[in-house]
Amino acid sequence: MQVIRARHSVRAYTPRKIEPERRRELDRLVERYNAESGLHMQLRYDDPSGFDSRLAHYGSFRNVNNYLVLAGAKAPDLETNCGYYGEKFVLEAQKLGLNTCWAVLTFQKSAVRKLLAEGDRLVAVIAVGYGATQGTAHKNKPRERLVRCRGEVPAWFVRGAEAAILAPIAMNQQKFQISLENGEPVLRVAGLGPYTKIDLGIVKCHFEAASEHTIRIVGE
Repeated sequence: MQVIRARHSVRAYTPRKIEPERRRELDRLVERYNAESGLHMQLRYDDPSGFDSRLAHYGSFRNVNNYLVLAGAKAPDLETNCGYYGEKFVLEAQKLGLNTCWAVLTFQKSAVRKLLAEGDRLVAVIAVGYGATQGTAHKNKPRERLVRCRGEVPAWFVRGAEAAILAPIAMNQQKFQISLENGEPVLRVAGLGPYTKIDLGIVKCHFEAASEHTIRIVGE
């Protein structure tokens, strides 16, 4: 929870390079996540081409030289898996003292697509590096609009729900609801948006990281 509370989106970075020992740790994480998920994520270091565009500058990205490419073979759960494992990477990067920011539109897609294997689909990228600032907290919907449960609830569920509310969601729309049904945590879609599946994966990651319980997605 300390890591989740401390992590905020950062779009502007310093020129400081990511040190070799941190690169090795990040590479190990990506290798492990790819093996678990079947995704084809890849890290790019010292490569500004992924954010060298007017759109990226319009999105206030500055000095982005390192980023994680989130991609994989076309599948119904591709976007959800990218959200889940991408956010696992984000939290681990925060532990290493690095800053991050999700990007689904404001980056140079033509340059990044050239990195993909044949047949893979590009979902998003995550900027990573040493931020010029630590970012600021985003505004969230009230807890009662996102969490539905009656009576007493276990402490682990409360922790998971709190972490889920803090998840970085596209345009801060938070189109989800979390409930406890017959003792099982459930994550439901509460409205559709262009990045709903990615968001669900991110929320799932936060809930499970804080609660140490698996949450089931309904209506994906």
